[in-house]
Amino acid sequence: MTDAKVMTIQDISCYGQCSLTVALPIISACGIETAILPSAVLSTHTGGFTNFTFHDLTDDIPKIMEHWMSEGIKFECIYTGYLGSLTQIKHVKDLFRNVLKEGGLKIVDPAMADNGKLYYGFDIEYARAMAGLCADADIILPNITEACFMCDKEFIASNHTQGYIDDLLTKLKELGAKNIVLKGVSYEDSKLGIVVYNTETDEKDEYFNERVAWTSHGTGDCYAAALTGAVLQGMSLYDAAALAADFVVESLKLTKGDDSHRYGVKFEKALPMLVERLNK
Repeated sequence: MTDAKVMTIQDISCYGQCSLTVALPIISACGIETAILPSAVLSTHTGGFTNFTFHDLTDDIPKIMEHWMSEGIKFECIYTGYLGSLTQIKHVKDLFRNVLKEGGLKIVDPAMADNGKLYYGFDIEYARAMAGLCADADIILPNITEACFMCDKEFIASNHTQGYIDDLLTKLKELGAKNIVLKGVSYEDSKLGIVVYNTETDEKDEYFNERVAWTSHGTGDCYAAALTGAVLQGMSLYDAAALAADFVVESLKLTKGDDSHRYGVKFEKALPMLVERLNK
């Protein structure tokens, strides 16, 4: 087991399983000490809820960073999720410089888009700024939509060709990304998977699961958190990426059919599987 400390910066949705309310318990279950830096506080997440409250914490981020610096606090890894503005992206770059240990790991989940569309409030300028943040990262975790926006490429939902995926990975490499885990790859309707690409060695590996006939908010956050925990416990990036995929699939299966639970997945029930696999 490792004594590494990770800091994750993203929003808190007080109700609804996503962002920090997912990242903190999952990474902690992996045996990793986890610090949080909230970028905003919402009463619920924005998917399927109305009239939610929102409190922006952008101005607090540099103050928290400065306090950490005064205390000599640094982290072996910084993992970023949903960031609400261009200013927050800039603050993350400052965090990388100031509170990440030398040689520390930078993991960026460019959580900004899905199903061919940017999230509410984002535009192409934001996508380009996120591409710049990804260029600074050691590991990036875009889905197909996010990759397309960062690379100015046409979005195709499924039935991808090998050429389409390879071209997308090449364009992400050109942005400066070092290790890419491309999510949502689908060569056939019945399967959904990932491609792990080391841009320095030019090695590409794929991993697929049977597609679960159930969709939910927060699965990308569950994936990123599980991968982060597994990598920090010493797993190779490919093994961590595959385990994270299995964890999300298990979480979806445990939620499937419960129409009252459309706001997230029952990831808590899948944590024993995650921990068991990590400890093998």
